Amino acid sequence: MYKTIVVHVDGSPEQETRLRAAARLANGQEAHLVGSAATGISWLDYALLTGSMGAPMMPESDFNGVREAVQLRLRQFETAIQRLGVASFESRMIEDDARYALLLESRYADLVVVSREAEAPPIPGLATQVRGLPEYVALHGARPVLVVPAGWPDLPLNGHAVVGWDGSVQAIRAIAAAMPLLRQAESVKLTLVNPDTMGDLHGEEPGADMALHLARHGARVEVVLEHTRDSAGEALMAVARRAGASLLVTGAFGHSRYREFVLGGVTRALLARSTSPLLIAH
Repeated sequence: MYKTIVVHVDGSPEQETRLRAAARLANGQEAHLVGSAATGISWLDYALLTGSMGAPMMPESDFNGVREAVQLRLRQFETAIQRLGVASFESRMIEDDARYALLLESRYADLVVVSREAEAPPIPGLATQVRGLPEYVALHGARPVLVVPAGWPDLPLNGHAVVGWDGSVQAIRAIAAAMPLLRQAESVKLTLVNPDTMGDLHGEEPGADMALHLARHGARVEVVLEHTRDSAGEALMAVARRAGASLLVTGAFGHSRYREFVLGGVTRALLARSTSPLLIAH
């Protein structure tokens, strides 16, 4: 079960949707919910403030204004979470960029809940906006990430689940991370896209061994073999739409490029267009 869940707090229009999803998870799993908000103030900003880098200083009033705005967002988070009936929760303000703040908090949690890429409302004195948050946390962190699409209705996440299975280590990690929800799901569609092209990974009966593994954990699982000319991401989203899926589970893939992780095509497509909450792990 998930016993500690971290949810990103940034005051964006998408925040209410992900808070409802996080609250449902916390209530269903009897978990502790942590609201994490970042000031965006890094050690370099502090150095500039003290003048130790020899650069123009940002007025201290701007720093204080940023902190006050973040603290207000956290108070609003606490009010919303109380209204949603979460029994155990806390709020934390981190003096750093949101990406690094969530990576730090995720070390001591079971799941991180974020929204798809969106612009948070600006904070006076803080000019930069966070970009690529879901993929950064998924590819650089050690914990699974639940990405809630904007406008997701307040529905349970343990309805119909679609799991992308390609035999990869990333998919194994995502399945293991999603197990608390897969055990409770009404149905689990273990989906293999064009498995005949990866015989070495799937064996003589594609999906059979993983389906048996899931069934032993109590999941009501069905193997779906998708033979298509579409990309794997499009095929998974099509299965999810047909199933009315409340959860899509898949491994998160990245490619190393000059010390940076660049998203693989499947992960990029799912993050951009999935209409179901997406649980990913790297």
